[in-house]
Order: sequence, then C-alpha cells, then structure tokens
Amino acid sequence: MIIVIIENCVNKKGEIIMKMLIGGKWVDKPEKIEVLNPQDDKLIDTVPSADVSDVEKAYTIAEKGAEIMRKLATYDRYLILKKTAELLDSRIEDFSRTIALEGVKTINEARKETARAVNTLTYAAEEAKRIEGEIVHIDADYRRENRFGYWLREPVGIVLAITPYNDPLNMVTHKSGPAIAAGNALVLKPTYLTPLSALKLGELFLEAGLPEQALSIITGKSSKIGDALVTDPRPRVITFTGGVEAGKDIIKKAGLKKVMMELGSSSAVIVMNDADLELAVPSVVSGSFWAAGQDCIGVQRLYLHKKIYDKFMQDFITQTEKYKVGDKLNETTDMGPMITKEECDRVENWVNEAVQLGGTLLIGGKREGNFYWPTILEKVPKQAKVVTEEIFGPVVVVFPFDTLNEAIEEANDSQYGLHSAIFTSNLNTAHYAAKELKFGGVMINDSTDFRVDYMPFGGYKYSGLYREGLKFAIDVMTEIKMVVINISK
Repeated sequence: MIIVIIENCVNKKGEIIMKMLIGGKWVDKPEKIEVLNPQDDKLIDTVPSADVSDVEKAYTIAEKGAEIMRKLATYDRYLILKKTAELLDSRIEDFSRTIALEGVKTINEARKETARAVNTLTYAAEEAKRIEGEIVHIDADYRRENRFGYWLREPVGIVLAITPYNDPLNMVTHKSGPAIAAGNALVLKPTYLTPLSALKLGELFLEAGLPEQALSIITGKSSKIGDALVTDPRPRVITFTGGVEAGKDIIKKAGLKKVMMELGSSSAVIVMNDADLELAVPSVVSGSFWAAGQDCIGVQRLYLHKKIYDKFMQDFITQTEKYKVGDKLNETTDMGPMITKEECDRVENWVNEAVQLGGTLLIGGKREGNFYWPTILEKVPKQAKVVTEEIFGPVVVVFPFDTLNEAIEEANDSQYGLHSAIFTSNLNTAHYAAKELKFGGVMINDSTDFRVDYMPFGGYKYSGLYREGLKFAIDVMTEIKMVVINISK
C-alpha cells in the first residue's frame, strides 16, 4: 500500500484533509475511516485507516524519539507542555467545536473539557519539574557498609496510549502530558469514532517544539491494528481507557509491560436523611446526565434513605424534566446524543429489560435516533443489566434503604469500584462511609462525577489498574534506578 506524506491541508472545496501523524510527519492512506456526527450521522471528515505497517513505522521512529526525549532537559519538557497549553488556551472555541461535532458533548460541555485539557497540560508541565528521587542510607544495614546510595526516576522509553470517545481531548492530555513530562516517546491511538481532537492536539505539540520522533498519532480500528500495537515489545507502558472486555484482552496479549487501565464503573451515590437536598438533588442530576451519561464516573445507582425518598424523588424528577435534549451546538441544550446507534440500542434494550423484570419507569425511556432521554428507574431487580453492568448512558436506578450499613453493602455489591459518593451533614457518617466504601474515590457532599485532573484517579476491582492524575501516571511511566557508590578507601 502506498503511503503519501503531506501536511494537513485544504482541498479545492476548502475542506481540511486530516492525516495521521507518524514520527511528526503527516501521513495519508488510500483507505479512509469516516468520522460521523453522532447527532445525525452526517460526515464531518475522514482520517486514514492505518495498518500494521504503520504501527511498525511508528514504533521504529519512537525508538529514536525515546532517546531524544531521554536526553531532553527537564526545563525543555516543561516549556513544550507549557507552550502547548498556551496554544490550546488560545484556540478553546475551535477545539470545543471539534469536540462537540465529533463526540457526544454539547458545546458548553465541550468548552469545559477544553478548559480542563489546558489545565491538565499545565499541571503536567509543572510535574515535569518534580520527578525526584531519594537518598538511601546504605549504612543503616547491619553490615554498616561504607557506601552512599540514591535512587532516581528515568523514562520508560515508549508509552502506548489508547483513548476513548467520551473525552476525546482531555483523556488524550491525561496520557500524553505525563508521558512527555517524564521524557518518553508517545504512540497514541485515539478511537476511530472521535480522532479529530487528538490530531489537532498533535499539531499543537509540534508547534510547541516537541521533537518529531517523539509523537505518533495512529488513526485506525482496533480490529485491524490493535494486536500489533499491544503485542509489540517496544512500548514499556500501555495506558488504556475503555471497556472491561477490551482491557482483559489487552492484559492477555500485552506481555511484560506495565498496563494502566481505567475500565469504567457503576458509580453509587448514598443520600442520608440528614443530607442537604438543595445541594444533593442538582448534584445528582448533573452527575447522572452529563455527556448523556457517557461518563465513567456518572451516577448510575442512587441509594436514598427512606425518610427523604419521596421528597428527593419529587425534586429529582422535576429537575430532570427540565433537561433540554437536542442540537449539541445550541447554547441552550443540556444533553446531546449517544455516540452510535448501536450504543443507543443497547441502552434502550437494557431499560426495556429492567421494566420487563418488574422495574418502574418514572421518567424517560424515550428515544429518537441516537438521542435517548434522561431516564429514572426504581424497583429494579438486582439481576437487571442496568444494575450489574456499566450503563454508560443517561439512566439512573434508584433504591431505598433503612440503615447506612445497608446502603454501603449495596453500593459495594458491584464488580466495579471507581467512584462513589455520600451526602450527609454528619462528619462521623462521612468518615465511616469513606472508610467502608470499596471505591477508588469517595466524594462527600458531591456527585460521583467530580474530578480535578491532578488527583489520583482510578478504581478497585474491574474498574482498573494503577492511577491516572499527572504525578501518579508519571510514577508508572518512569523506571526507578538505584545507584550505590562504594566510598571505602
């Protein structure tokens, strides 16, 4: 297959032709992947469909890039990330529109994602200066060795990043930022559903001075290039965000590598009878339906104390009814579509199953094309998929409880453990719940979907391995080297 290397350019119709990036060079291929707007399935753009030869080329160049990055001064890595953040900040509206067009977010949600990505890159720049080691007191050993020791962190070399559709820009910065800060070369495969934001960010990295050999962004389907990417021995770290089954498959095939994974959740919120409902209700509404529920830390299971159940539900339904579903680029729209017809079919089927099993549909269950309206269910049997699996859609299942321990037990009864939350006015209750909830994050008097980008982010059980969040990702993307000096005469 012929590979054509040209810059991203404008064709005779004035349309930008998107290429993929291999070793800092823009590469086109005859075979294309169509990038569709999930709102109406209209064509936005096309990107090249990579094959295994492109993977081989990317890794071969990345080996050289890793050597260049390893020798790059800390201050230079800091400047590259800082400059990229500044460039992105100057183009927030441009990137936000791209996010909204290719993905599921409204324009307002997209602006928030772009602003977060600016911060993520800024935090990464700062963390580049904080990669440190420690002195090891060798003479503390019983042998009283006359030696001096210290350990330090060095880059792993090549990082492979695989990113999902729901945060097509900020998720890329969460993987590229720490990889570059630590002095690694990066091979990135964004999902074929939303590759445009990642490619545009690649342009900014190059403009900011990132060595060309240090970055490849490969556009393609995992069915075609996934095995070649993950089985190759050259990347030392794989960082993946996606589904559990895909994660298991990567683990089986990756070989001797560090594999960071964020695999999703069934986030649980507990609302106690002493909770401030004026705070809790809008927090749960936002946490449930942000990005049409396509949010790994979005609210899925809601446990309400029986004493406040009726009041909470009345307010919850009232506020949900006000949600405006529609055109993502309309400034007044609250919620956009599901990413594909297949995903919308799945959510619809799971809700129908829940009702068939005896659940009650309180609001929602409405569908038009790829749009699925905010949906609230109660009295759903525990074996229903909307309870046992990650819904990844705008659906919340509500349960009453009598005691805190009962609620905690129910919340913990899941194969996932990413984020949980509790609303209460009692400090002891809050601390007790934080101790007993088996989740990577426990939010107190806040929704499960709260996150700042430098905090450790990850989960227990099937929710993943290791933690994202700049310095925590850098820990994985570096190797510890121990140095011992014999100072005996």
